[in-house]
Amino acid sequence: MSEHDERRQEARSYLIGYALALALTLPIFALVAWDLLPKVAIWWATGVAAIVQIVVHFRFFLHIRLKGQKQEDLHLILFTTLILLLMGGGTLWLLWNLHARMV
Repeated sequence: MSEHDERRQEARSYLIGYALALALTLPIFALVAWDLLPKVAIWWATGVAAIVQIVVHFRFFLHIRLKGQKQEDLHLILFTTLILLLMGGGTLWLLWNLHARMV
């Protein structure tokens, strides 16, 4: 495969990822902005779209696939997820603790 074909294929991947990211973002934005569904349904739709958005970003922008990837890539993703969960969970725990002390 020539360099031109590789660049073309990479550009195509980015464009597909961009279109999918917009397709996942704009409907959720409309649901929230115009309050089209009940709050619980909006929360669920936002959560599902966020998870699919993560998969789209991994596949089309970071070029990470679960099949045929190196084990180090999977370890890097899992470690990053662990760190983000620890940071997010710690922040929420700290804020909830401070909220409880102020009430």
